[in-house]
Amino acid sequence: MATVESLVAQIQGLSSSAGDLSLLLTHLKQADEFLHNESTRLLPFLEQLDPTLHSLGYLYILEACTSWPVTNEQARRLVLILSRFLISCVADQIRLAPEKCTNLSSLWIKFKMCLICVYCFSMHLIDASYLFELVVIAVCKSFKDQVLMLEAPIRGVVPLLEAVKKLRSSEHLTTLHPDFLQLCLLAKCYKTGLSILEDDIFEVDQPRDFYLYCYYGGMICIGQKRFQKALELLHNVVTAPMSSINAIAVEAFKKYVLVSLIYNGQFSTSLPKYTSSAAQRNLKTICQPYIELANTYSIGKISELESYIQTNREKFDSDNNLGLVKQVVSSMYKRNIQRLTQTYLTLSLQDIANTVQLSSPKEAEMHVLQMIQDGEIYATINQRDGMVRFLEDPEQYKTCEMIEHIDSSIQRIMTLSKKLTAMDELISCDPLYLAKVGRERQRFDFDDFDPVPQKFNI
Repeated sequence: MATVESLVAQIQGLSSSAGDLSLLLTHLKQADEFLHNESTRLLPFLEQLDPTLHSLGYLYILEACTSWPVTNEQARRLVLILSRFLISCVADQIRLAPEKCTNLSSLWIKFKMCLICVYCFSMHLIDASYLFELVVIAVCKSFKDQVLMLEAPIRGVVPLLEAVKKLRSSEHLTTLHPDFLQLCLLAKCYKTGLSILEDDIFEVDQPRDFYLYCYYGGMICIGQKRFQKALELLHNVVTAPMSSINAIAVEAFKKYVLVSLIYNGQFSTSLPKYTSSAAQRNLKTICQPYIELANTYSIGKISELESYIQTNREKFDSDNNLGLVKQVVSSMYKRNIQRLTQTYLTLSLQDIANTVQLSSPKEAEMHVLQMIQDGEIYATINQRDGMVRFLEDPEQYKTCEMIEHIDSSIQRIMTLSKKLTAMDELISCDPLYLAKVGRERQRFDFDDFDPVPQKFNI
């Protein structure tokens, strides 16, 4: 009769070659029911295996371990084990056991979806690579639940980053991307989250994943003061196709208004024409306090802006946007100082304080110094007489670094252009697209006919 000890020994001895792995797979399938019966005592045996060398056996035992509810104490051990597996597992071994993905997927996918996966694989409608992706996703979903239950999101950041790298290409958005960004937000690991936000995404599986990816990504960029990138990501949520309004789009729109004020100093209430009708109709009404904030900001008076914020403080606080609203106030001071640079060559700190409505020359000096450090203005301060001299942008756009930057930007645009052309050609040949276009066009299109009859030579 098989024992867990003997099975572990088989896993250790039959994981070196393709032939051995095939034999091991047979033993594991025969012992599958036994492993589930012994699931409550399997965790210690996983520590005897190396997920890099024994990925196949590790997966079978791991799947059996996660088939029963765990306590907090067991979750602490399971988090470490899942981390090792996600970081170190070998895809080629995992693909030998595609049916395990359906069992692991039952942790987060409905039973019907699991049956579909089994059917599709048996009918050769999906390949082992896709099933490997489902395995990794299922393990990651379970892993994320464990670290959140332990209130230790930082323990999940690195393993999920490794899992994201293992899945397909950087151009494909999976359901793990928003999960990883959520953990980065909760753990305040903003720089780590930025590592996947630089990739250009061309393929999306589920709309909700795209909404959450852009929303969480926007929040991470806000945390890093990268407002331009944050604005781009939040814009993607607001203008994305949607048949009905959703909570993610509403929260993204609120932050979109605030970031627009911080970065651009203004907000346009007219959304692009490609924005869905659901968003066009509902977002401005639902987020009316933020629209009124933008209108108050456009007046340019600090006192009126602060008065409006104080009146609606509870609303902004309940939306967890009060910190961002305070940055809007700070941006108005900066915007007003920037306007002075367009009018004056020199100005005293006292005059800047009076014009911008700051409390003292010292506070004006702090704002000017911060703006110089951030590259928002170019100026020098004479400490002796308290005079500020505004300068022109010193960048001559002829340094080696600037030329390399411009060249890399041109190369990226050319790559994007080729990618978009290829996608356009692919869509134009898609049968579903052609059928839809054919239904919408009139039966006869006069542009298809020549305006002048052709002569026939007899």
